Amino acid sequence: MTGSSRAVVTAEDGSGSILAVAIIGSVVALALLMLPVSMGFAVRQSVAGAADASALAAADTAVGLYAGFPCSAAARVAAANGASITSCEVDGLVVTVTVSRPLLGVEVTAAATAGPAPTAVD
Repeated sequence: MTGSSRAVVTAEDGSGSILAVAIIGSVVALALLMLPVSMGFAVRQSVAGAADASALAAADTAVGLYAGFPCSAAARVAAANGASITSCEVDGLVVTVTVSRPLLGVEVTAAATAGPAPTAVD
């Protein structure tokens, strides 16, 4: 009987190495799957910042603080932030800008509106 129990114990030699390789492989696979997701979040925030800055630049131009056309000012600011203008709508002194930037074949877009603060009604 002692011979058969010894055979079972020796058959399990190296199982810890296989388990360690499996755990390391799982961690690496999970990290590789999370990389595009985290890149997406970072690019989304970058595009949102570009939209905000573009809308503010366009609104400043519409108000008359800077010379030029609101949508061209928005396009310059968006390009400086690595994005491009998808749409630009001027409604009086209020400007709505939509910008986009490609990420892994997918367009990431964001929109922002800027203009003068509304006046208080007494």
